[in-house]
Amino acid sequence: MSAPNGIDPAVPPSGPGCVECDRDGGWWVHLRRCAQCGHVGCCDTSPRQHATAHFRATGHPIVRSFEPGESWYWDYSSNEMLDGPDLPEPQHRPADQTVPGPRDRVPADWQQHIH
Repeated sequence: MSAPNGIDPAVPPSGPGCVECDRDGGWWVHLRRCAQCGHVGCCDTSPRQHATAHFRATGHPIVRSFEPGESWYWDYSSNEMLDGPDLPEPQHRPADQTVPGPRDRVPADWQQHIH
């Protein structure tokens, strides 16, 4: 299968967590992986919504879930689910990472901060 535009099947993920949240000491609910450059950002339920912010800043339209057991793609430009190729390992965040996570940065009242 050839990859749709916006998906680079050779690029690895940027790391095990949201780039910006890790940098700033934040936390997330779920993670999304940019299918074009590998940037890992937090989902729209998360307080800072870095995956969508990455799309707005770069124009990279397609993300893939970075959660264990999920392989779906989302196209921000068309608001549609897509099929796509396997991406380089790792396919998901560390399995022992909590949701929300990471554990040591999630506030006790985290449910008051989600969208």
